[in-house]
Amino acid sequence: MQVKKIFLTGLLGSCCFFSYAQYGRVEGRVTSDSNQPLPGASVTLSGSQYGTNTDFNAHYVLENLPLGSYQMVISYVGFKTKTVSMQIRQGQSQRLNIALEEATEQLKSVAVQGRSVATEVNRQAYNVTAIDARKLQNATLDLSDALDRVSGVRIRENGGVGSKMNFSLNGFTGRQVKFFLDGVPMDNFGSSFQLNNIPINLAERIEVYKGVVPIWLGSDALGGAVNIITSNRESTYLDASYSYGSFNTHRTTINAGFTGKKGLMVQLNAFQNYSDNNYWINVDVADINTGEYFKNQRLRRFHDTYHNETVIAGIGVVGKKFADRLLVGLTLGQNKADIQTGARMVSVFGNWYRRGNIVMPSVKYHKKNLFVKGLDLNISANFNLGMEQNVDTLNRRYNWFQQYKQYDGPGSERERSLYKFKNNNGLVTANLNYALGKGHTVTINNVFNSFNRRGKDELYPQSEKYEQPKFKSKNVLGLGYKLEPTDRWSSSIFIKQFSQLNRYSQTYNPSGNWGDIAYLRQKSQFYKYGYGMAATYFLSSNFQWKASFEKSYRLPETDELFGDLINLEGNIELDPESSNNYNLGLAYHRRVGLHHRLSLDANVLYRDAKDFIRPKLNANQTKQVMDNLANVTNFGFDTEIRYHYKRILTTGVNITYQNLRNNTRYEDGYTLESPLYRDRIPNMPFLFGNADASIFLADFLKKGNSLTFGYNLLYVHAYYLYWPSLGSDKLNIPQQLNHDLNIIYAMADGRYNLALECKNLLDSKLYDNFSLQKPSRGYYVKFRYFLSK
Repeated sequence: MQVKKIFLTGLLGSCCFFSYAQYGRVEGRVTSDSNQPLPGASVTLSGSQYGTNTDFNAHYVLENLPLGSYQMVISYVGFKTKTVSMQIRQGQSQRLNIALEEATEQLKSVAVQGRSVATEVNRQAYNVTAIDARKLQNATLDLSDALDRVSGVRIRENGGVGSKMNFSLNGFTGRQVKFFLDGVPMDNFGSSFQLNNIPINLAERIEVYKGVVPIWLGSDALGGAVNIITSNRESTYLDASYSYGSFNTHRTTINAGFTGKKGLMVQLNAFQNYSDNNYWINVDVADINTGEYFKNQRLRRFHDTYHNETVIAGIGVVGKKFADRLLVGLTLGQNKADIQTGARMVSVFGNWYRRGNIVMPSVKYHKKNLFVKGLDLNISANFNLGMEQNVDTLNRRYNWFQQYKQYDGPGSERERSLYKFKNNNGLVTANLNYALGKGHTVTINNVFNSFNRRGKDELYPQSEKYEQPKFKSKNVLGLGYKLEPTDRWSSSIFIKQFSQLNRYSQTYNPSGNWGDIAYLRQKSQFYKYGYGMAATYFLSSNFQWKASFEKSYRLPETDELFGDLINLEGNIELDPESSNNYNLGLAYHRRVGLHHRLSLDANVLYRDAKDFIRPKLNANQTKQVMDNLANVTNFGFDTEIRYHYKRILTTGVNITYQNLRNNTRYEDGYTLESPLYRDRIPNMPFLFGNADASIFLADFLKKGNSLTFGYNLLYVHAYYLYWPSLGSDKLNIPQQLNHDLNIIYAMADGRYNLALECKNLLDSKLYDNFSLQKPSRGYYVKFRYFLSK
């Protein structure tokens, strides 16, 4: 079966070598005569049906143009319309940049027609929220910070910069939600490339799919997906920034690109993060020598330094007969993270650390109108050759006063180790779209992923433990059909096949004598089928209804099966989890007069999950371990209201409620009803939200400069750490309020930017997984330079 899947992916890939362009193509940018981008400008070919609007980068593309001469008409409100003559020749791809002259008339108000890319994404039938990341790129945010402001989303971190994070979307957590980079799964990117160490400047747009996931994002997501869209602009640009702040935090980002007239494209993305993470915490401490107990001590974290450096480089061609885009890339990165605590703050470490790197070659290929008009092919492949190492060799015990006891002989703080390993992750994706005619599209998507952990520990060179197989291969094959006869309504149906093969070892005692250990090699396989649908209808131009359903499966991930060798213990007995996901939503957008805009987005959801995989503490409560919970239901909603006044004020609020309940009535081996039946799932926030406001002052002090004041509020209602029915042992995590402020001054129409920020303004006690405290109040400054031609 796996051979067939690999063959199918390879067959789709081989098509790219036989494609020839049958039509012409023109692209470019529309700017003012002072070189300022004009998003939403109209670009049409006079006397034909061909036309488009520029995106937020002022970039346009007209494809599949029949041969001949045309008059291109470019218009934008407040500027003089321009007409340009052009000739389309077979197989030709040309670039045509247009500069418009500003009209001399002074308009009292301007209404720009045309929808942005983010707006088009939000108009899909799926329950999706698109974030325009470019509006946040002057701030010191990483991707996780931006996502934490989306309704239905909670980002839960073990600490500060670079700490282990857990992503929650409408009650689904961790690997139940899948992450993509430009449509490519991030399953094999390793510890050097995670959401909370990727700066917001790497992304142009972030798409959050809640519940049902479109077929072209082929994956085994149970509760949704996040797709990070990076810059694909075919132009020359430079975006560089540096920030410094509390806890000795440094962040640097460089994004650059070049596209030549003959189609050569070069892209470079580089970023680094460093932080001591020595923020203040409140904790109970016992003197390690006398045993005297001190409650509620305010102390600094002392062993939590983190740094990472990553470079993503690509070179290739665009606009050729054999490929619209072909890029060969290489991702290089490294990271080192001190480990301060275990799964709870009662476990304190002072020398244990982990380090790793990423060495990942990749290739991306895109071709429209392959063989015939309307047949589009996308292929991507990568292989991570990176290494991870766990270093724990000092036989000590620490407390929060930084006191320690040294013990004789070999030992460790948690588990003595110099284990160095490679996960040998490979991934191939192929997506084929065929437009059968107006409003009819068929999609085939296949994603194959392999994992094979191999390593050794120089402390135990003869140990058979590290020679045991830890192998996994996974394939997701999907087929979908989309009907979109008019701009008012569309519907999609799809089916998926999920398959996985695991190879591993289990220990046993062959003789019955103490200490006699042998290994029995095992194999497990899963084959599952899922299906779904999505539909949307516009009652009017500003009132949209959405509905979607999916029978989805999520196969156990490598860390869940084999552990992460830090705070997650492996569980090879995990079964796939499944869920019936129902979504119903509406979107209403209204303009009141010339200056006011109001929008409302609301969604109701219901999830019925079987074999739900969730974390719990292991037997000695020092690590987490994933476990199947037979049945979990979730009925909830999320809603967001936003208001805009001219280009001066924007404000909004969102709220999320999720009622996750244990629906397992009878535990295995018991005939009495479980005391935990219909209990709320513990350690999971059930009510939370955000509020934000921004004031924009245009032409502040000088024409072309702008000043922005921004505020963001995060609210999390109190929730239980353990099962509510356990009485006094349930422990309460208190209500949390977090306030952030920022001031941004942009100069020379956004070329030079300066930002000042205060995070956790009131120095609130903020908690996440098992009451682990997040950073105290911090101050940050960021400088950014942006240039585009």
